[in-house]
Order: sequence, then C-alpha cells, then structure tokens
Amino acid sequence: MTRKTCQRSFISLLLVGCMLFLNNIGTVAQHTPYKGKVIDATNNEPLIGVSILEKGTSNGVITDIDGNFNIQTNPEAVLVFSYIGYSTVEKKASECNGITIKLAEDSKLLQEVVVVGYGVQKKVNMSGSVSAIDGEQIAAKPSTDVLSALQGELPGVTITRSSGQPGSEAGLQVRGYSSVNATQTLVLIDGVEGSLSQVNAEDIASISVLKDAAASSIYGSRAAFGVILITTKKGKAGKASVSYSGNARYAGPNHLPDLMNSYQFANYFNEGSINGGGKAIFDEDTMERIQQYMNGQITTSTIANANGNWQFHEKANDNVNWYKTHYKWAWSQEHNLNINGGSDKSQYYVSANYLDQDGNLRYGKDSYERISTNAKFNAQPFKWLDIEVNTKYVYTKLDNPLYSDMNGLFYHDVVRMWPTMPFKDPNGYYMRNGKLGQLTNGSRSITSNNNVYLQGQLVFHPLKNWNIYANVGLRLIDQVQRQNLNKVYEHNVAGEALELAYGGEYAVGQTGAMQYWTKANHLTTSLYSDYSFSFDEHQFKVMAGVNTEKYNNRYLSVKRMDLITESIPEIGAATGEDKINEASAYTWATAGFFGRINYDYSNKYFIAGNLRYDGSSRFLRKDRWGLFGSFSLGWNIAAEDFFSVNENIINQLKPRVSWGTLGNQNTKSYYPMYLLQTVKTNGGSWLMGDSKPTVAGMPGTLSSSLTWETVQSLNIGFDLGMLRNRLNINFDYFIRKTLDMVGPASEVASIYGIGMPASNNTDLRTKGWEIAASWRDKIGQINYNIGFNMADSRSFVDKYPNESKSLSTYYKDQELGAIWGYVTHGIAKNQSEMDEWIKDNNPSWGSGWGEGDIMFEDLNGDKVINEGANTVDDPGDRKIIGNSTPRFRFGLDLGCEWKGIDFSMFWQGVAKRDLWLDGPMFWGISGGEWQSTGLKEHLDYYRPENTTSVFGPNTNAYFPKMYMSKDMNQKVQTRYLQNGAYARLKNIQLGYTFPTQIINKLHMQKLRVYVSAENVLTITSLPSGFDPETTYSSYSDGNSGKTYPLQTTISFGLNATF
Repeated sequence: MTRKTCQRSFISLLLVGCMLFLNNIGTVAQHTPYKGKVIDATNNEPLIGVSILEKGTSNGVITDIDGNFNIQTNPEAVLVFSYIGYSTVEKKASECNGITIKLAEDSKLLQEVVVVGYGVQKKVNMSGSVSAIDGEQIAAKPSTDVLSALQGELPGVTITRSSGQPGSEAGLQVRGYSSVNATQTLVLIDGVEGSLSQVNAEDIASISVLKDAAASSIYGSRAAFGVILITTKKGKAGKASVSYSGNARYAGPNHLPDLMNSYQFANYFNEGSINGGGKAIFDEDTMERIQQYMNGQITTSTIANANGNWQFHEKANDNVNWYKTHYKWAWSQEHNLNINGGSDKSQYYVSANYLDQDGNLRYGKDSYERISTNAKFNAQPFKWLDIEVNTKYVYTKLDNPLYSDMNGLFYHDVVRMWPTMPFKDPNGYYMRNGKLGQLTNGSRSITSNNNVYLQGQLVFHPLKNWNIYANVGLRLIDQVQRQNLNKVYEHNVAGEALELAYGGEYAVGQTGAMQYWTKANHLTTSLYSDYSFSFDEHQFKVMAGVNTEKYNNRYLSVKRMDLITESIPEIGAATGEDKINEASAYTWATAGFFGRINYDYSNKYFIAGNLRYDGSSRFLRKDRWGLFGSFSLGWNIAAEDFFSVNENIINQLKPRVSWGTLGNQNTKSYYPMYLLQTVKTNGGSWLMGDSKPTVAGMPGTLSSSLTWETVQSLNIGFDLGMLRNRLNINFDYFIRKTLDMVGPASEVASIYGIGMPASNNTDLRTKGWEIAASWRDKIGQINYNIGFNMADSRSFVDKYPNESKSLSTYYKDQELGAIWGYVTHGIAKNQSEMDEWIKDNNPSWGSGWGEGDIMFEDLNGDKVINEGANTVDDPGDRKIIGNSTPRFRFGLDLGCEWKGIDFSMFWQGVAKRDLWLDGPMFWGISGGEWQSTGLKEHLDYYRPENTTSVFGPNTNAYFPKMYMSKDMNQKVQTRYLQNGAYARLKNIQLGYTFPTQIINKLHMQKLRVYVSAENVLTITSLPSGFDPETTYSSYSDGNSGKTYPLQTTISFGLNATF
C-alpha cells in the first residue's frame, strides 16, 4: 500500500470535517487569490491538512487531500505554512502563487534532549526510564508551589497532600512504596540538593524524573528511590528581554462537613445517650430554648449557672456552624519578574518572585510568604572554556496561631464542637469551647526559613567532543521557629476575666516563649569528563568522574516560661527556668566514583551501562563501601529495513529493558555506633540508709554487621511514535526489590534479659506499570493536544522478623495497605432476627445486641466472633477486606488554541482505593459525649418502626443504632469500607494572547491574560466532610479527616514580555 493511499484512508473523514469546520470560521477578506501545493521535501508526496495562515491575522486555510491550497490575501502578506512534525516555513504571498512549497521534517524532534544524570541525552536514543516535562507547562498553572502543579502530570510520580495549610509540604514518591524505613526521592536543582516547594516555577526550564536503576544509578546511594532533576533557565544572547507574570487568587475551603442544626444535634445526642443506658444530655428547658433561639424568639445563646458563670455546653442554646465560622475565603497574590539577555560571549538571567498567601482561618490570621531571587551567569570566554555561576535565595515565613500548630489539636477540636456551644456570651465575649480565645490572644507560631543555593561550574573542551566538568554546589539552611504563649481568658456573668488553660501541655494562666533552631549546610562537589566518538555507524560516549557530599546539621529546642509582659514575646523577656527540650548535631559524608558508557548503532540499537563505587560515613569502616551498577538495552525496530510499516505511520517503535542495583543509605535513623546506658539518681525502689540508690539500666545491644540496603530494579518498556510524532506512547513495567532493609530485632525469649539489635533482615518487593500517551495536531487554525497517563504499583513484604506473623506489624507475604476486617451480614431489623443470628455468630465484645445493631459473620465456624490470636494463621473472623494503596493513578490533560484564545483542562485522580474512615466525622457519635459530633448525614441511622424519635422511623438506614457509651458496631468491617477512588478537575483555564498588531503598538513581545480555577470539582463517593486527598490526620494517626481543608482557587493573571 502506498503512503498516499494510507494517508487517504486514515484521515479522509477527518479532513472532510476540518474543511466543513473551516468554511464556517468567519469571513475572510476578499483579496487576490493565491494557489499552490505543499509536499514532503523528502519524498515529494502531497501533505494533507497543512495550515496556511496569514501572519498576524486569523485569515487561514488548510491543504486538501492532494496538498493544494487556495487563500485570498494581499501580495505583501506573509504566509505561514505549519504542520505537525515539520519545520514551519514563512513566505510572502506574492512568492507563493502557482508554486510548490516543500516542508522538511522538523529536526528538533529528532534532536530533542532530556536532562539525565551528569549530562543530556537524545530522547529518541534513551533506553532507561525517564519522564520529562517542560517548565512552561508547570508555570502555566498558577499554583503556590511546583509540587501542586506537578501532581498527576507524570506517570509513576505520586504527590500527596495531607493538609491544605499554607506552606505545608506535600509528600513525594517515585514508583510507590520502596522501604519500610525512609523512602526519600533525591531532588537536585541545578545539581544541588533542594526542595521542590522552594523553586520558582517561572525559573524552571525542564524537569526530568529518573525512575529506573539505569537512569538513576549514576547518582549512587542517594538515588535509590528515584531522582528529580530540575534545570533552571539561563540567559539567551541578544537584546535584553523583560518578562512579568502575576496573578491574584481567591481561595476557599472545600469539602467542609455539614453540621446539624442545634435542634437536630440535641435530639441526636439525647437518643444516643439514652440508647447507651444514660439520660438525656439536653433537658427539656434547654430543648425549648434551642427552638426559641432558632425561631428568633430569644437572642441570648446561653444562661448563667449557679456559680455566676455562663453555661457553655449542655445548657447552652446557640446555633453555630463551626466549620463556616472558623474557615473563610481569602486572597493571595504572586508576582514574577525576570530579565535575560547577553552576547555571544556571555549571557545572564535574573529573576525575582514574591508570594503572599492569606490562609483560610477566619480568626487568628494565618499566612504564608515567600520571596525568592535567582541569578545565573554563563560565559564562554574561550572556545575551550564555559563558565556558569548560579545563586538562589529563598525566604519563607509561615505565621500561624499557636493553637493551630500543636500537632493538629485545633482541627481535632473543631470536629467535636457542638452547634449549641455559644460563639459569644450575652456580654459579647468569646466563649471557651470555640477556641476563639486561643486563636486571637496573640499566641503565635512563626517559622522563618532562609535557604541559599550557590553553584558554580567550569566546562573545559580540550578537544572536539571531549568535555571536562568541575562542579561545586552549596546549600545553606537557617530556620528558626518562634512560639509565644499568652494567657487566655473567659468571662463570667459580671464580665470579669477568668484565666483558662490554653490547651495541650500548658497550664492555667501560663505564659512563655519557645524557639526551635535548625542550621544545616550541604556541600556537593563533582569532577567528571565525557568523550564522544564514532566510526562508521557506531557512536560511543563514555563518562567517568567522582562525586563527594557532606552534610552538617545542628538543632536546638529551648523554652523559658513566665513572660514579664506579653508585648515582648521573647525568651529574653521571660523569668522562668531555661529548659533545653532537645539538642542534636550530626554529620554524614559520601564519596562516589562513577562511570557510564553509551553505545548507539545507526540509531537502531542502544546500549548503556553505569557503574558506581560508593562509600558512606554512616556505616562501620569494614562495611562502608559498596559497588553498584546497571545496564539498559533499546532497539528501534521502526528503523529496520524489514519493518514494513510506513515511517509516516510508525516512526518509532523502541522496546527497551534495564536492570541495576543501588545502595540505600537514607534509612529512618542513623545507625547506632555505641551503647547507651541510662543512669537515674534515686531511681531504686528500695532504701539504702535514708535514700533510694542511684541505678543504671541495662544497655542495649549493637549489631556489628549493619550495612547497605540494596535496591534491585528491573524495567521493561517501549516507546512508540506514530504519525510523525502526533501520537506518542510510552509504557513501562517494573519490579523493584529492596533487600536487607534495617528491620527490628528478631523475636527472642524474655529470658535473654534484653532485646536483640536491629539488623539487615527485611526485604520488600514493589511491582507496577506506567503508561503515558499524548496526541497533538491541528484542525485548520485550531491547535489541540490530548495527554493521558496512568500508573499502578503494589508492594509486598518478602521477609520480616515476625515469626508469629502477628498482624500488629509487618509480616512475610503481606501486601502493604491491606485492611483486615470483619464481614458484615447486615443490620438486624428486629430483636428476634438478632437473637437467632448471634446463636451462631456471637461477638466476643459488646453486650445487649438487638434491633438496629450490626450482624457480624462467623468465618471460622466456632460460633464466636473475635480476632483470634491476631496472626495471619489465626486472624479469628477477620479477613483482608480491602487495600488502602492508591491504584491506577491518572492524569488527563486537554488543551486547544484558536486565534489567540487558549483553553486547557486537567483532571487528576485515583481509580481504585479502599479507605477505612474512623472517628466522629464518619460515625458521628463515637468515643463518648466529648469526642462525638453530629453531621447531617449521620441522621441516616437505624430507628425502628415504633420509634419515639423526632426524626421518625428509618429501618433501611445506612448507619446502625448509635450508642453514646458503646462502639460495638464500629469495628473495621465490610459494610463501612469506603471507596477512596476519585477524579478531580485539578485545573481549568481560559486565556487570550493579544495579536501582534496590538502588542507591537505597545512595544511588547507578548501579552496574555487568563482566568484559572483549581480544585473546582471532585467526583468521589466519600462522605461530604472527607476530601479524598486529606483523609489522614496526624493528630489521630488515622483517616479521621481532622486536618486543614484543601482549597478551591480562582486566579486572575497576566503574562507580559517586553
């Protein structure tokens, strides 16, 4: 079949639709007609669908099925001929009439390079697993940090947020779980280790993610779980160019729970208390006042008690939605300015960024501020020398009420606030339960962080294709967190101030100042050389070098209580005793010798090999050094003579495979090198004379063989390019084994007298796959693109020192994220049904089982439901009912552009995940009166036909009968296992770029305005108060949803270049 026939059969229907569409796009000015033909410069065959556009206007046409075009314009107009996969051509209309225009294949696509370890590599020649994204794609999303903009963009890169608090760090993983200890992804900014959250998106030129061992092993033991390489922009030779981008954002909390009104809440709590054998919490007088207040018959929200104070819970009658009270919408702004230019001998790039973000707390203002500057200078003073000097400074300031920075205590308290609890007393003072006194009394937690990045590089070119690189980088970290504690008050009926306990560990009337200092520096040096050579069709590139790193850290936590005056919240203005909470200092260093060889035969066969010899100060001298390596193979089948598919249909089909090993030194803690023995004065339990003796505890034991964790990685994949790179598909399947992880001591008998030491005794295996597909094309004057990626991974424990296979910790053959629970038969609809059921399915917990309670299933046939020995072999009546690992993580990117108008939409989500939600936000009444709440969805609880409840009967309820004093229905079980899958409209944006006629008059190069929205829609089946990304709470260490909510953000911005 000829190429022409293939193309006709493939796109004839699309062409007809395109031409019909174009016939309806406006009316083109009637000028002189110019006709011609567009062909492929290589084989002289016609090109269908080539866009011919009069430059600076919207007047345009496309070529027909024979490559012909006919456009009406004036003779001096410049026609722009563009086609996906080909170089653009510009010609005057007067030169085009009756001639044939030849378009050549775009060499940029063939020469496109990706940043890899210690160099760059042509994308088409790569045999390792690397994902890359252009900096413009990141900057196009007006997010507060790069991680937010990167979420969902790259397959295998998982970014999670457990909080929407301004300045909060997101979690980052490459290819799922990798270790039961720390799994740190190495982030390098121009070769210096740094934080993604501190990079100005406008400064980024590209981001590369090295995912398999073949790609990342060149970085050695710091890169066992992936590397993210950020390359920042550099100046371009030519006239100075000034660019500004700025936006204003309006953000508000999403997924706020819907609290019951006070009357619903009081009845709900009363029923729960009575069901549990107690009495009504709200008496008849309070119930009447609640209704009167809600109906506007009275205006006071509480009454006085016998002690002259205001009632603040069971006797109060306010009607407050605490979620709407505590959270608000807020404005933020961001501005970026950069200047770049230079000559052929030297170039410069200078930028500055300012972010000012107000938080969503309505009381006790919270905010985040970031100032960053960047300066990069490049010079080529001689043909044999290139120089680069780069410096960055990043300052961040997070300013919160102290109460919101106490390990999640505030978010825990918000959940358990009753709507009846008064916002203010009748005299206008804040009441105690809303925690408004704590938020507004001037107690603050302010964290300031100064980061300085210094980087310099010399590149020598002794001979053609021979380069020598000398690189040094230094990161300086200076962080201080200042906290002050002021007194907090409530007021009695007479308006007199009464001191309260602030909360947490702080006593009534206490004041003080606390400070936490961190100083660190990280020095990196690299010296390496590469040389490229070829003969015939054989191309080689070899590289070898040495790398060293040294990290120093100092930390000090101190406090002094009893401030002289709250107007000076400093340690020096306090009179209490000095207390050092913690003081630490540690240093580690690494050295590595590395080499790499790349081989390419005729752009068909690709081989790469890496070797690294690493040493780390974290290990004993005899185990300090490790040798690790990798190799990869690739084969571009589409370049073979026997490959019969036309190159215009498939231009690349490259299967590839890689395997390698890496060492991991980034364990949870530094390996113990000495014994610790506790000594306690007067610690004995007996008298010697008139006092107790000083005693010493038994020291622990040490392992003399602690050494490297080893990571083995196998990757199999392919790259497919079709229709001259309109369609690109990349697929990877991987298996990664983390061997000899540092695990806990083995189980030993108590007669030994002391525990065994930790040792390299744990193995973990992670397997998964990734796919990314992209399509870009034109329909007439409409450019459009579609991108989709999906990734999946699962992790299994292959070895762990848990001989009994207890379910309380890891065990052999465990899949991480497994949820063990009971099987639910249903809710008993009457007492006789429950009585009959528990004859053969009797729970070992709880009592008084009856109508409205859960019927659990006996799985092991012993007629008693329990957790057995809590082991894999004897889990009682539990089984694995789900898994909390996010599966099938995906991103979908849609975009188009027409006549300067651009539109984009990005979806991100998880297609499969199970979640066990706990706590009062899910159950309502849970954990007693003071740990419970009542949301409107909790009204869907079981009520019998003959109920006296004001809510009426509900025998087909979702929730079981609830008890204030018992949680017997709330065991982990199948009925209430939640589907944690979701799809989120992460970003939607509409922009307009002004045409050249207008910006030329304004003496500008480019001007674009846009409106953007982030997190505007989430498709999820979780209860309304739970955001699928932030179910986890650090306070409860579970999926209780007690956290700072994520935001929906509307942005208005512009980009201008002068």
